[in-house]
Amino acid sequence: MAQSPASDVPDEHKSNQLLCCKSIDKLISESEAPGQRLQKTLGPWSLTALGIGAIIGSGIFVLTGTAAAGEYFSAPSILHAQVLALIAHFLHTGSFAGALMHGRPPAGPSIALSFFLVAVACSFAGLCYAELASMIPIAGSAYTYSYATLGEIFAWIIGWDLILEYVVSNVVVAIGFSAYTKSQLASFGLNLPDRWSTPVWESGHWTGSYFNFPAFLIVFILTVLLVRGVRESAEANNIMVAIKIGAILIFLVVGGALVNPGNWKPFAPSGFGGIVTGGAIVFFTYIGFDSVSTAAEEARNPQRDLPIGIIASLIVCTLLYVGVSVVLLGMMKYTTFVSGDAAAAPVAYALQVLGASRWTRSVIIVGALTGMISSLLVFQYGQARIWYAMSRDGLFPKMFCAVHEKFKTPHISTWVAGFVVGIPAGIFAISDAADLSNIGTLFAFVLVSLGVIILRRKQPDRPRLFKVPFVPWFPIISIVLCGGLMTGLTVITWVRFIIWLALGLFIYVVYSRRRSEFANGRGR
Repeated sequence: MAQSPASDVPDEHKSNQLLCCKSIDKLISESEAPGQRLQKTLGPWSLTALGIGAIIGSGIFVLTGTAAAGEYFSAPSILHAQVLALIAHFLHTGSFAGALMHGRPPAGPSIALSFFLVAVACSFAGLCYAELASMIPIAGSAYTYSYATLGEIFAWIIGWDLILEYVVSNVVVAIGFSAYTKSQLASFGLNLPDRWSTPVWESGHWTGSYFNFPAFLIVFILTVLLVRGVRESAEANNIMVAIKIGAILIFLVVGGALVNPGNWKPFAPSGFGGIVTGGAIVFFTYIGFDSVSTAAEEARNPQRDLPIGIIASLIVCTLLYVGVSVVLLGMMKYTTFVSGDAAAAPVAYALQVLGASRWTRSVIIVGALTGMISSLLVFQYGQARIWYAMSRDGLFPKMFCAVHEKFKTPHISTWVAGFVVGIPAGIFAISDAADLSNIGTLFAFVLVSLGVIILRRKQPDRPRLFKVPFVPWFPIISIVLCGGLMTGLTVITWVRFIIWLALGLFIYVVYSRRRSEFANGRGR
């Protein structure tokens, strides 16, 4: 039956539509519909590897040094001030003037505590994801969970928010991959022409470059792999995860022998404020465990394996992050990583300066490149599943939920996601993008944690193979910690995030609300 136009729907129904929740049973039955069913091929190891593949990217080799050394701007600006600092200063002095920032204070060696703090915040959110993933084994992650617990408008907001998270983070990683590949090839005497390997638009002006081809090419290759099949993609990711974990373990052994304990003093040069600020920076490195839940429809036993994948990937990555930060900041003083090559590639720089063998440095380079590729692969996979889920619910055009007859993958969504990331990566140099991805992810964590509380009240008897302990306290702790990390982000990040959400709400009002199954009461 054709849907009636939105203009024919009573105003009362339109307002109610915003808070309509989709039945969990209906979500599950729709996932089994002919032509929309995805192939179930992933087990617990593949799901854990997906999480590790997404979480450990270039950040472990790059952001550790940046967060430890702090960030500095040429002039103070309220746009670069942390929201928490502005609020605290205003309450104390009655004005914002003294809270203007030249940058972010250094965390120093205490960046290890920053990683641990973020891991704690993520673990509470991870438990909430694990419960909902075991209850609602459907593609879409936080978008689908919000549709089942909070209502259509919240589902749209979080779906739009997740698109921001995945697109921005992958554009950043693709650009980073291109720059890292270019510099490493140059060290071997292979120089890529700048006009085909650098951004076209940077810092508000044209650079003279034609296109950043390596950034586009890696996204294109991974898109082809993802269209070919989830099993092939997962197997490739498993290999890359093994390679980069091996590279990290080699660094821990080699770097551990070069540690000077005096470099760990002072341990926290900026006190607890520096630890929190460092956490806001390195949170970008933890983004990804939630992508495990986007694979729900392709897991063989999602009720059991999804919680394993989410929790195991968080534990493994936390141990590796803390280990790398302790060793790196023991190898060299944190002030070394303020700028230059030391800031761009702190791990490789420390090994080179301290005389590590060329073989060891080459292994780290391979690990860094592999980390970027696997992170790109998993986020492109997750992004396509978000488009697929939103399309199946009528909020995006229906073509995005088409499944390839042979490969059983959402091929149109995968191709669109590939070009949405690949083309901007070939043109722009995006600054501050990590923070923009951070705020989107933290917002998703807050809504997922809230969803656990709501479903425990609404459907207490629904089977849960995994249950968050101490509800509602653990989800509340997750909400408070994630909200606290959001206040550690800058004003300009919040402004950009609000503009993105406003754009999304405009699209929802003029397009998606009219095509939703709730638009004429059919989905009730």
